[in-house]
Amino acid sequence: MTATVSQPTAPRTSTRKTLIGTGIGNAVEWYDWAIYATFTPFIASQLFSKSDPASAVLSTLAIFAVGFVARPFGGFLFGWIGDRIGRKASMTLAVGLASVGSLMIGVAPTFAAVGAFASLMLLVARLVQGLAHGGELPSSQTYLSEMAPKEHRGFWATLIYTSGTVGILFGTLLGAVLNMALSTEAMNAWGWRIPFLIGAAMGLYALIMRSRLHETDVFAGEALAEKKAAIWPQIVRHRKQALQVIGLTVGLTVIYYIWGVVAPSYATTALKIDRGEALWAGVVGNIVFIAALPFWGKLADRVGRKKVLWAGAIGAGLLHFPMTALLKDSAWQLAVSMSVMLIFIAASAAIVPAVYAELFPTSIRTVGVGVPYSICVALFGGTAPYLQQWLGTSLQSPQLFNVYAVALLAVSALFVFTIPETKGKDLTV
Repeated sequence: MTATVSQPTAPRTSTRKTLIGTGIGNAVEWYDWAIYATFTPFIASQLFSKSDPASAVLSTLAIFAVGFVARPFGGFLFGWIGDRIGRKASMTLAVGLASVGSLMIGVAPTFAAVGAFASLMLLVARLVQGLAHGGELPSSQTYLSEMAPKEHRGFWATLIYTSGTVGILFGTLLGAVLNMALSTEAMNAWGWRIPFLIGAAMGLYALIMRSRLHETDVFAGEALAEKKAAIWPQIVRHRKQALQVIGLTVGLTVIYYIWGVVAPSYATTALKIDRGEALWAGVVGNIVFIAALPFWGKLADRVGRKKVLWAGAIGAGLLHFPMTALLKDSAWQLAVSMSVMLIFIAASAAIVPAVYAELFPTSIRTVGVGVPYSICVALFGGTAPYLQQWLGTSLQSPQLFNVYAVALLAVSALFVFTIPETKGKDLTV
C-alpha cells in the first residue's frame, strides 16, 4: 500500500533553487548536442581524415547518431537509480557523466596527430554523453513534475524545453561570436574546442547545484511504502504507456531536431548560407520558441493536454512543406521558417514532460519514461541529421526526408487519441 502524500509537494527548498537546479543540468545536456551539431564541420576537419571532406562530415554526423544508441541504456540505468535511490541522485550523476563526455571532446587529439584514435575518442565521448543524456531528461522532468502544483504542472513542465533551448541558444550564440572573433585558421586549430570545455565546466557547476536539492515528497512517500516490485515486471505491466511515450515522441523528436537543432548547420552545409548569418537566424528562431512555450503550457492547464498536443502536431505537419519551400538561400528565410515551425513545435514540447510523468505511477515513473523515450530518440531523433544530410546531398532527394518527418507527426497525432486526459492529475495515486 502506497503512503499518501499531499499534493502539491511542500518544498523543503525554495522554488527558485528547484527550478535553477533542474534547469541548469537540462540546459547543459541540450547545449552538449547543440554545439556538436553547430561545430560539426570543424570536428570533421580535425578528428577525421581531410582527404574526403564530405565523408568526414557524414562520419561526424554518424557518430552523433551512434551516441544516441547509449541513450536507452542510460534511460534504464538512471531510471532505475531514480526509482530506487531517488530522483535527485539520478539527476546529479547524469549531469556529472555528461560533463566528462564534453571534456573528452574538448581535449581530443587531432587526426593529424594520432590518426584514427582521434575518431575513436570522439566516439567514446559521444557514447558517454549518450548514456548520461538518456538519464538526464526522464530524471529531471520526473523531479520537476513531482515538485510542481498539479494545477500548474503543464506550465512548470515548460521549464524542460525552456532551459534546454537556453542551452541551445547559448551554444548557438557562442558559435556566432567565435565565428566573428576568430579566423578560420584559429577556429580549426583550437577555437572549436572552447564550447566543449565550457560545457564541461557548466556540467560541474550543475552537479554542485543539484547535490544541494532535496528529494521530492512524492518519491519520499513512495519510499516509506511496502517493498517495491521488481522493475522488469512493472515495465511489462505498463507496456501500453511505454508505447504511448514512443508514439507521442516520434514526431516531436524528428521535427524538433530538424528545425530547433540542426537547421542552421544544415543551411550552412547544404544550402551554402553564410555560417555567421545562419547562426544568428537560429538565435531568432530559438527566442521565438522560448516565448511560445509558456503560452502553450498555461493553455494546457486550462483546456487539457490532448487539445494542445493535437494543435502542435497538426500545425507543424501542415506548415512543414511551406516552410521548407521558403528556405532557399538567405538567413532571413531561415529565421522566418524556424520561427513559424517552432511556434507549433512548442505546443507539444511545452507539456510532454508533464504528460509522460502523468502516465506512470511513482514506483516506475523515471524508468517507465526513460527507456521508451530514449529508444525513440535514439532510433528517430539521433538519425534525423544524418538522414537529412544523406537524402538531401548524397541522393539529391530532400523531399523524401520531408515526407518522412510529416508522416511521423501524423503518427504522434494519432497516438494522442490513445492517452487519457491527465490535466490536474494527482501523482501520488
